[in-house]
This record gives sequence, C-alpha cells and structure tokens, in this order.
Amino acid sequence: MTREKNTLIKNIYYMLSYAFTALDQTGFEEVDRESFDNIHDLFAAILANGIGRQLKQGLYRQYVPCREDLTVMRGKLDMPGTIQNRIERKQRLACEYDELSENTLFNQILKTTVTLLLRHGSVTKEHKNALKKEMLYFSGVDAIDPAAIHWSAIRFHRDSGAYRLLLGLCRLVLDGMLMTTEEGGYKLASFVDEQKMERLYEKFILEYYARHWPQLGASACRIPWALDDGADALLPAMQSDITLRHGGATLIIDAKFYSHTTQVQFDTHTVHSHNLYQIFAYVKNRQASSCGEQVSGMLLYARTDEAIQPDTVYRMSGNRIGVKTLDLNRPFPEIAGRLDAIAAAHFPVCRRNIS
Repeated sequence: MTREKNTLIKNIYYMLSYAFTALDQTGFEEVDRESFDNIHDLFAAILANGIGRQLKQGLYRQYVPCREDLTVMRGKLDMPGTIQNRIERKQRLACEYDELSENTLFNQILKTTVTLLLRHGSVTKEHKNALKKEMLYFSGVDAIDPAAIHWSAIRFHRDSGAYRLLLGLCRLVLDGMLMTTEEGGYKLASFVDEQKMERLYEKFILEYYARHWPQLGASACRIPWALDDGADALLPAMQSDITLRHGGATLIIDAKFYSHTTQVQFDTHTVHSHNLYQIFAYVKNRQASSCGEQVSGMLLYARTDEAIQPDTVYRMSGNRIGVKTLDLNRPFPEIAGRLDAIAAAHFPVCRRNIS
C-alpha cells in the first residue's frame, strides 16, 4: 500500500470528524495512529472504537410502544384485541404500554451497518473480532432494511448527541456504498459513491471554516436572483456550498469532488463549463443584491492524479473567480494549511482560531 493511499483513507476520517462536528470527542487516538489498506477497514475501526465507548456509557434507550397479551393489566387495554382473545377462549388481556428499550432506531442503524461490514472481505480480522464482541450487547436490537431509513427525519439531542459521528458514518456506508444484489439483498461496493463523497467534501470544508475561522460566518446560504421585476416563478434556487463574509468582502466557494478536474475536448483541457457558469451566476447575482460588498468566487476541486490541474484566478466583470484544487492525498496539516491560505488571502485582517 502506498503512503498516498493510506493518507487519503486517513483524511476521510478527519473529514468525517469535521463534517459531523465530532472533533471534541476523545478516545479516537487509536484510530488516528493506525494505517489502513482500504476505506472499509477504516470505517470498521471507527465504529468499533465509537461503539465501544458508547457501551461504557450505555446504549441510547427510549420508550417504544409495545403490545402484548398478559394475564394482568399493564398500560392501557386494547379492547378489540381483548375481545378477540375472549372469542378464541384465551384468558388474557391485550395490553398496550411503553417500555424503555435499547431497540431504538439509532442502535438499529449501528447493528445494520456493522452486519454489512462484517461480511466484507477487506475488513481485518482484528476489527471484525472487536465488532463481533460488541454486537453481543446488541442481542435485543433489530437489524433493519437500509432503504427504509429516513435520514432527514433523524434528530439528535443531549442524550443522543454522541451518536452523531457514528450515524453520519453509517449513512455514508449505507447510502454511498450499498449495491443491491439480484437476490434483493445488499452488499458493499468497493468504493464510496462519488456523489456521497462530494457531499462529505462540501460539509468538511464548511465545518472547517466554521470551527477555525468563526469570524467569517461560514454558511451554505441561498443567493437571491437579481431580478428587475421580482418575478421568480420556475427559477431554480441558487444554494452555495460555502459562503464566507467579513468586513465588506464575500467569498463563495463551490466544492467539487470529480474523477476529472477538467473537461477535455479535442485534446484541450478546460474548466468544467457548467461549474464555471454556476459560480459566475452565484457571484454576479450576489454582487447585484449586496450593498457595496466585494464578492469573489472559487471552484475548489478535490485534486486528482491528472497531469493538468487548474490553479488560476480570472477577473470577470469586476469580480475575481478562482479555480483551485485541494490535495486530499497530503498529510492533514497541509490540507488545513491550504484552506487557511485561501481564507487569509481573501480576508487578510482575519486570523485563524487555533482551537
């Protein structure tokens, strides 16, 4: 395994940590020190470590509705069920009650994800054994159909906040790495879906700036169309990946995770045209709606191993549009330094928060 491959796999761990705001969680030092041959083994290591820490605190529990035929009353009576029992000559009451249980959606998602990773041949025996031991504590937790999980409906609060990184990882596995077999079951793909990696890449950059450059107010804000008459029917929404603002300056970053950082036609490399049109539209519409702000834009591609990589700044109708790359194969301090340099170049009066 090359050093670059191991570095990239390790950096996915850092990206996950930022994206799911889990940097303050301690106890992942073992993961940080390990080397990984593949992303599946990294995911298994993070889950094994995180689940182990959670077991020490106790699995998240909540009240779940139960229905059971009992000889004594518990909870409230299910009258139709009780009548049916009498018809069938059963001397039992149909009862409905709430019971504090570990069989919650959070734990079901963990068990389902671990079950898939245990079947994957690239996960090392060490991490499989750790996960198998932990799953002994999940005997009362059901595995569920990954396709039935409504991720957007999941909410975290004080008692379940420790699950944020773990469930974020599970979503990346279940949403981005699943392939349906002909028999209707599931197996893990050998790679992470590019679209899911792009979302992780975007979220990582946004949360990095939110944490280390709080004065820039990093957000993924909407950009209004600069309309003469206000009629916006059927116009698509313009949603930035990352918008940074300070002291009358604004930088709009569009993060791109592609297999090719340029498009090629007749042996000529150019910036992806639709990306450039998009960032130009973002900048000019934001400029038109701002009150004297100086708006700049940047396409920030995840660097590939291609010989030609974009690295330039264009002046377009009074605005700067940069096209840059971020090399995820470099040690993480270098990645952080690259992001810091971008912020410092556009907002020279600001300083990085070292925490």
